[in-house]
Amino acid sequence: MHAASELRNFLLQLPKAELHLHLEGMLFPQQVAELARKYHLELKTDEILGRYNPRGFGQFLELYKWATSFLREPEDYARLAEVAASRLKSDGVVYAEITLSIGVMLLRKQDVRANYRAIRDTFGRCFEAGQGPRVQFVFDAVRQFGPEPAFHVVELAAEFRCEGVVAFGLGGDELSLPFTDFQPVYKRAGEHGLHLLAHAGETGGPQQIRQAIELLGVERIGHGIAAVREPSLIRLLAERKIPLEICPTSNVRTRALNIQLNSADPKITDHPLPKLFRAGVPVSLSTDDPAMFHTSLVEEYLYAHRMGLSFEELLQINRSGFEQAFLPPRRRDGYLAALQSSPAPRR
Repeated sequence: MHAASELRNFLLQLPKAELHLHLEGMLFPQQVAELARKYHLELKTDEILGRYNPRGFGQFLELYKWATSFLREPEDYARLAEVAASRLKSDGVVYAEITLSIGVMLLRKQDVRANYRAIRDTFGRCFEAGQGPRVQFVFDAVRQFGPEPAFHVVELAAEFRCEGVVAFGLGGDELSLPFTDFQPVYKRAGEHGLHLLAHAGETGGPQQIRQAIELLGVERIGHGIAAVREPSLIRLLAERKIPLEICPTSNVRTRALNIQLNSADPKITDHPLPKLFRAGVPVSLSTDDPAMFHTSLVEEYLYAHRMGLSFEELLQINRSGFEQAFLPPRRRDGYLAALQSSPAPRR
């Protein structure tokens, strides 16, 4: 068997964890068309596919806003969760921490509690039936919406902390409002016992990562590729063992990689993942918004291999996904033990 084909097959079978995945980012064009028809709007295929080819972060945000506008009722979210569970299962993901855009639901005056229960229950049923991974959730606020709505997201996350919600996060436009505005929000989230996350160093600079750590006390950084521009920050991340949730295809599609490498046309093989990993920074691989970026977790691992990471390094990164997850020790140990029994491909 061809080596590349055997590696792909091995990666498909390898039990994997995914820690940076937006549920709404698994809204595929076919689902958008179905939802549009439900709400009496017929969309042309060319229009949908044209939107699903974002060039840059601004176009991605416009796509995200447009596509998610068709998620209006709990049953819409339940159907999305069902499709997402199936796709994760087919990609070999056995555990996922899925981010929900609660800030957007609130902006649209939706029933967040009903939406969440529909999502949680659907993933739960899929898991029990062997048709999806075990899932926990991150309630996400939108940075450009400001701290007041973020407080509402925190309180909702706290309400469901014993029902599958493990963390509070902050996404959106890094260049909108300073992290100092959100210090009271994160303090409150910590008081509720929630884990703390933030997108930082995706389109913003290294100072975004440093401030997320020093001002907000985050435990993991979403993206964080700007760290490559500051050696002292790389050392800080390595010494404190603060993980980065790396999403290579996303970084190319949003042109975040262009910004961080100061390059007009970087290739995915130019991604700083190998440098960060080999400097001792804990990393995991994720897809971010796989429907919108036309990727899968297996593809991300194959891209990492093309970047020059060895088979053994890929296995280390995969193991790190479970180690960095917000799991009780016994469950984490169970996943790690399962990895030991995964047969390696012939090389």
